[in-house]
Amino acid sequence: MPPSDSWAEWAAAKNAKARAKDRWRELTAFDAKGPRGELAGRPVVSFASNDYFGLSAHPAVAAAAQDALLRWGAGAGSARLLGGSRPVHQELEAELAAWKASDAALVFPSGFQANVGALSALAGPGVLVAGDALNHASIIDGCRLASALGATFEAYPHLDAGAASRLLARWDGRAVVVTDTVFSMDGDVAPVEELAEACARHGALLVLDEAHAALGPHPRDLPCETLHVGTLSKMLGSQGGFVAGRREMVEALVNRCRSFIFTTGLAPPSAAAALAALRVLLSPEGDALVAALRRHATRLAPERATPSPIVPVVVGSEAAALEAASQLLRQGLYVPAVRPPTVPPGTSRLRISLSAAHSDEEVSLLQSSLAGLAATAGRHGHR
Repeated sequence: MPPSDSWAEWAAAKNAKARAKDRWRELTAFDAKGPRGELAGRPVVSFASNDYFGLSAHPAVAAAAQDALLRWGAGAGSARLLGGSRPVHQELEAELAAWKASDAALVFPSGFQANVGALSALAGPGVLVAGDALNHASIIDGCRLASALGATFEAYPHLDAGAASRLLARWDGRAVVVTDTVFSMDGDVAPVEELAEACARHGALLVLDEAHAALGPHPRDLPCETLHVGTLSKMLGSQGGFVAGRREMVEALVNRCRSFIFTTGLAPPSAAAALAALRVLLSPEGDALVAALRRHATRLAPERATPSPIVPVVVGSEAAALEAASQLLRQGLYVPAVRPPTVPPGTSRLRISLSAAHSDEEVSLLQSSLAGLAATAGRHGHR
C-alpha cells in the first residue's frame, strides 16, 4: 500500500518541525567581494567565510581564472579520464604535491568529494576505518560509505589518540585512521603526532583533512603512511579539493575513486585560480598574509596554544544563537548562528571565521560587540 502522506506533506511536516525548533535555514544572497559587502540591504563585514587569506579577491588569482576561461572555457567538459584533463590540472597537482611534501596529488571538484571518494576507495571487507567523533560531515559520509562497502567503522572520542590506538591494537587487518587536523566548528587541533605514532606501530594509514589548518599544524615526515586531504576553497580562495600522498596511493585513487572517475573535472578557471593562489601563499606576500591572520586569531582567542582562524562562541540554545547573530548583524557584523544538527543540541553558537583580509579595526569592532553580547547575556542570565 502507498504511504498515506504525499511527499509534499512529508516535506511540509519536516519544515514545520525545523521552524518549531529554531533550526530553520534560508539562503540569503551576500553581495560581496572579500569580507565586505551588502546583506539584506545593509553594508556588513562578514566573519562567516572560510577564505582565510582573502585570496578569492586577489588580483593575480582573478587574472589567472580569466586567462584560463579564455583559453579552455568555463568547464572541463567531461570526466578527466574521458578527456576532461587540462594542462592546468597537472600543473596544479604537481605544485600541491610539493606543498604537501608528497609524491603526487589528485584534484577533485570539491573537498567533500575528495573525502568521500578517498575513504570509500580504501574500503572493503577486513578494513577498519577509525575516525574522530567530531570529524567533518564529508569524513562522516565517507566513513558511512566505507562501511556500506564492507569496512568496519569505529568512532573514537574527540581528540583521544589513546582510544584510536586501542582500536588499532584490537584489529587484525588493514586499518585507516581519519581526522580533521583543525576541527571546523570548534577550531581545536587533533593530536596528529600521537595518531601518527599509533598508526606506525600498527601499520595503519593516516588520513588527515587539513582544510581548516590555515595556521597549522602542517605535519611533514610522519612515521606512517599518510594521505593529506585539502580544499582549494579555503586557504586558496578558489573551488575544489585534493588528496596528496605516495604516488602509488594516488594512482590507486585515479583507478578506484568513484567521486573522481564519474564526475566532470574541476573547471579550468578554478584550477588556474587555485594555482595562482598557492603561488601567492608560498611567496613573501603569503608570509605577510599568514602573519596577519595569526595576529587576528591571537587577539580574539589569546588562550589558545595553537592559533586557529575559527573561534566559536557557544551560547547554548538555538533561539539564543539566532538572537546573538541578529544583534551582531544590526551592528554591521555578519556572524551566522550554527545550530543542530551541525553541532550537538545545547551547543548552538556563533562561529567566527577570521581572514587576513579583515582589518585590525574590524576585529576590534567584533571584539567590542562580543563583549557587549556577553554583558547582555549576563544581565539576563542566558548562556
